[in-house]
Formats: sequence, C-alpha cells, structure tokens
Amino acid sequence: MPDGQVKIGDEDGNELPRTEIGTVFLKAPDAGRFEYFKAKDKTDSAYRGDYYTLGDVGYMDEDGFLFIEGRMSRFSKIGGEMVPHIKIEEKLHELAGVTEQTFAVTGVPDEKKGERLVVLHTLNDGQLQPILEKLVASDLPNLWKPRPDQFFHIDTLPYLGTGKLDLRKVREVASNFSVV
Repeated sequence: MPDGQVKIGDEDGNELPRTEIGTVFLKAPDAGRFEYFKAKDKTDSAYRGDYYTLGDVGYMDEDGFLFIEGRMSRFSKIGGEMVPHIKIEEKLHELAGVTEQTFAVTGVPDEKKGERLVVLHTLNDGQLQPILEKLVASDLPNLWKPRPDQFFHIDTLPYLGTGKLDLRKVREVASNFSVV
C-alpha cells in the first residue's frame, strides 16, 4: 500500500518498542478511511488517531519486518502481557498425545489480572489428570498455564458451519462455567 505505515501499539495506540508484542495498526492515507458497513461505533472504536487496528497481534523485529502472531480474539491480556491461546492449545494437545481438537482455550474477565484463562475440553477426568500434571512441569511460562480449576468438560466443542471453532460460543460457554 503506497504511503502505508504499520506500527505495533498498546490498546490505546501508543507505539511499543521493537520486538514487543502488541496490536497491529495500519495508517493508509491513500486508501481513505476503513469503515464497517452500517456500524459507525465499531468503525470509531477501531481507530486510534489516524491508525486503524487490523485485529491482529504481532511485533516488528529489529530490521522492521512485521510478524503476525495471531488474531486478538485468540489472545488474552493477563497482567499486561499478551497470552496466546493457540500456543496453549498446541501444548495441551501435545501433552495429551492427540491430533484432533480436544481443547479450546479462551479468556474471561478477571478483576485482578484483566483476564484469566479457561479451557474447555472433551476428555474424561481420568484422561485429564495426567495432562494437568504434565502441564505444571511443561516449558510454558507460568502465566500461560491455566489453573487446574479452570478446565471444564463439555461433550463437544462448538464449531461454525465453516468447520472452524466457534470462538464466540467457546467464550460464552467458558463464561458460564467459570464463575469465581
């Protein structure tokens, strides 16, 4: 995009130092203003000054190359740090030795840390316990390890008609289960 500029920022649009993960913002003067169809409030909330949030989380390396880490909907902000749900799901699937989607990680509001991680899963209690024990000893950062009392069994994970995980429904179900 000619004259386009990308920056990585916090949720208020303040630019972050290189290599720090944050929200990806785009400024494209030649493209005009990006807008949501018949949703002025959604359009307005996507802008921080002249910069538009793409809904992605990423970082720029020291040479200025952009790396997209995932969608904002697949991260939780816990104690000021961006925590990737997909990385946690990958680790849980690895620990369980399964390849089919068995775990779905999401974030729910938490008064102390902003959000807390919740895991929906389709395993029985006997299958889950060894995975929880392995998770404690895993190489994931402690902040990325969901608490054992935040794992909830459901019969089937919710999917959209496209075959993708229904993230909105996952969050809704998790919110219903996870009351502190």
